[in-house]
Amino acid sequence: MEFFETVKSRYSYRKKLDPSTPSDEDLRKIVQAGLDAPSGKNAQTTGFIIIRDPETVSKINAMPGGSTAMSTAPAFIAAHVSCAPEKIFLDYDFEIEDCAAAVAYILLAAADLGYASVWVDGWLRTDNRAADISRMCGLGHDRVVRIIIPIGRPLEKHPRCEKMSFDERVRII
Repeated sequence: MEFFETVKSRYSYRKKLDPSTPSDEDLRKIVQAGLDAPSGKNAQTTGFIIIRDPETVSKINAMPGGSTAMSTAPAFIAAHVSCAPEKIFLDYDFEIEDCAAAVAYILLAAADLGYASVWVDGWLRTDNRAADISRMCGLGHDRVVRIIIPIGRPLEKHPRCEKMSFDERVRII
């Protein structure tokens, strides 16, 4: 798919996903896109976990309150960050920004390969889910899952939500 076509057609998919697990090759390609994303001072602070172990996937699927995609995903990609980020420029760290850039690249790579996905953040931050999933994935106490992405082939197609026009959101001076 051509880049701008991928950007324009990608949307957050929260519906039922096909139960077949994405190939290791595709999951590696998708995560490599996240690894290739820019990061503040090239610190490369975001780590990733490809979750495809059926037992771990089932435990995450069973966690309450998530979208249908969360409860039916055959695989997940978890982005994790430091609990105590290092200040790398003056008194600033860029862990959240680095993570966001990497996840955006991952979402675009997944769409380009025909997978559906959604950036899950708010759900993860409630009811201790981030800590629970971090433990399931074997992260130490110094790292935490910041974003989790259910990934699979979509079983339904629907149009992307309408976006506001360029002129409504952009000012040229």
